[in-house]
Amino acid sequence: MNLWRRFQAWWAGRPRPLAHQHGAIGEAAARKHLRGLGLKFLTANYRSRRGEIDLIFRDGDCLAFVEVKTRSSEEWTRPAAAVNARKRRLLSQTALDYLRLLKNPSVKIRFDIVEVLLTDGVVREIRHLPNSFPMEKPYRYL
Repeated sequence: MNLWRRFQAWWAGRPRPLAHQHGAIGEAAARKHLRGLGLKFLTANYRSRRGEIDLIFRDGDCLAFVEVKTRSSEEWTRPAAAVNARKRRLLSQTALDYLRLLKNPSVKIRFDIVEVLLTDGVVREIRHLPNSFPMEKPYRYL
């Protein structure tokens, strides 16, 4: 067994950090919630060289790029506040990469945020914030 495979086997056996576990719970809850609202799930964790989009859905003639923010507390600020200008720029660039992959279809796009609040690792509340922000300048689509 080569060194890379040994490293992969070692890494796969390690317990995931609590933040990653909460993130996975939040993304699964957000996906289920949005499906319940009638959106059609397309993909999860789309990655390009610029970043990652948590969830991508179709809502009629619109593609919704969804950022999921999972928190166990709102003592300091709302989870959506973590989507700052830098994160919005990366999401915009990654969305353009996804659209380019699809050969730039003639569709509307929007950026949603889903806040997932946990109590002891269990989903307490889900808030869907559709069309939370526009594509960051200077980027644009159609």
